[in-house]
Amino acid sequence: MDDLVLAALKKWPNVPHCYGWLALDARGDWYMRDERIQRAGPFPQVKGSRIEHDKLLAFIGRNYGVDERGAWYFQNGPQRVYVELGCTPWIWRLQPDGRVLGHTGRATQRVESAWLDEAGHLYLLTDLGLGLVHTQDMTLAADAIEAGRWLPKDCFAAELPARHGFLRHPVP
Repeated sequence: MDDLVLAALKKWPNVPHCYGWLALDARGDWYMRDERIQRAGPFPQVKGSRIEHDKLLAFIGRNYGVDERGAWYFQNGPQRVYVELGCTPWIWRLQPDGRVLGHTGRATQRVESAWLDEAGHLYLLTDLGLGLVHTQDMTLAADAIEAGRWLPKDCFAAELPARHGFLRHPVP
């Protein structure tokens, strides 16, 4: 976490948590969901405003974490902003040199297992947690599977949160 965020936490330790205002979709895009959007429907059916500001995206990425319940959040200064997950807490971007990067730009150290759901979506369990492989990177994923680097096991998408310990829709 940023030093500025850590200092704010010490200065204002009891700021209420925020729910429903930030979401991450299956392509690794962040969305702001104000009260009007929240009333219009659940995420991801109603997404909200896509965040495109590079510095804000980098700030969210540096301060993205998970609590003891498996609820993912963005620590915005003293306030914890819980994230609605469209799919998984990570969206993996595969690199031609074999590296696996999260949607935040954070690199994984190792891929522990691979999973293939009933719709053909590929997930990787890494040292950072479970994530969906971005649809644009499926050619690189197929190369890794054919080379024997990953041996996907079958799974059902609906079972992934419980199996891998994350909450898609955190509530207070």
